Amino acid sequence: MSQPFVPKTAWKSGVAKTITFIVTKDCQLACKYCYLVGKNEKERMSWTTAKAAIDYILAHEDFFKEESVIWDFIGGEPFLEIELIDKICDYLKTEMFRLDHHWFNSYRFSFSTNGINYDSPKVQNFITKNHSHLSIGITIDGTPRKHDLNRVWKGNGEKGSYLDVVRNIPLWLSQFPEAGTKVTISSADIPYICESVLHLFSLGIHEVNINVVFENVWHNGDDEAFEKQLMDLADAIIDNGYYQDFTCSFFSELIGKPLDIERDNQNWCGAGRMLAIDAAGNFYPCTRFAAYSLRNKKPIIIGNITDGIDSDKLRPFLTLDRKTQSSQECLDCEIASGCAWCQGENYDAASTSTIFQRSMAICRMHKARVRANNYYWNKLYRKIELEADICTKNTNCGLC
Repeated sequence: MSQPFVPKTAWKSGVAKTITFIVTKDCQLACKYCYLVGKNEKERMSWTTAKAAIDYILAHEDFFKEESVIWDFIGGEPFLEIELIDKICDYLKTEMFRLDHHWFNSYRFSFSTNGINYDSPKVQNFITKNHSHLSIGITIDGTPRKHDLNRVWKGNGEKGSYLDVVRNIPLWLSQFPEAGTKVTISSADIPYICESVLHLFSLGIHEVNINVVFENVWHNGDDEAFEKQLMDLADAIIDNGYYQDFTCSFFSELIGKPLDIERDNQNWCGAGRMLAIDAAGNFYPCTRFAAYSLRNKKPIIIGNITDGIDSDKLRPFLTLDRKTQSSQECLDCEIASGCAWCQGENYDAASTSTIFQRSMAICRMHKARVRANNYYWNKLYRKIELEADICTKNTNCGLC
């Protein structure tokens, strides 16, 4: 009998250093839920800045000791700067080889793209050249109704981008058949969650990574509507057997349990253990601490390509864990496991300029997810047990 689909662990999860180049702050789209509030067409990374950042990083091998590296490229839309990215990646490969760097042949180039110019000749040539070291995710939010509600064209908030993206999904899946997509949920599109995940399955996307926005955008009743959509989705996945070949990250056996805080005290994200570089050559503990990501606070810069990383400014981020930023209510919560946070949003939403105050904006949404998650796994394993019982009584049942 087929077992539930289990997604592959992220490449070198937990041991790879993520280094992000903010190559542009421009994008073809103006997604309504986007946390990047300062997107613009002017701030584009130069080759001089990119090269200086690479030279600094590769020259300080003793500081960057992780056994592997993920060279990450974001915007805006990163593929708007494909010529720069191609030059950066060529230089990285040759320099890591020349220096006999411990990251040589233990690296990935990572992209999250809106998919609009995925089929362009320059992007396709880049993919052909680097395919064995690439991770590319195309963001598509689901059905045309769900996708076009938020993912609209810049300068024309009435024009959705679904058709411009979906046309490239077959090409993307032919090149990266195990790739997953990333879906974002905001208050307005809760009613379309179930139909959207099923639609993405129908497109051949086997792994749907989906999350609610961390900002405080939620209204009374959103959690109940969210739970209902997830329960409808659970029914559809289980009743139609999608669980055998597809996965949706909303459902996980690892969430919704009390914490053993002595064993599970790590920070949720890698802020401070990652590194981001912008067009001005500034270093950040994560892209969410750059100015274009912040609504209320000043950016936190931990160095630059000229002076390097300032350890004193970095040090507070290395002390972040669950205890140092969570309220006692969160620590004592009976369903705390799997409750996520964004370090940059914690900082931006905090009552003072601290990184040690955890935002609780998604608390009710997490609780709703856990209730639906419990429903999903109880129903799934009842089905599996029933089918196993049938098998023991009838060796020719055809289920195995």
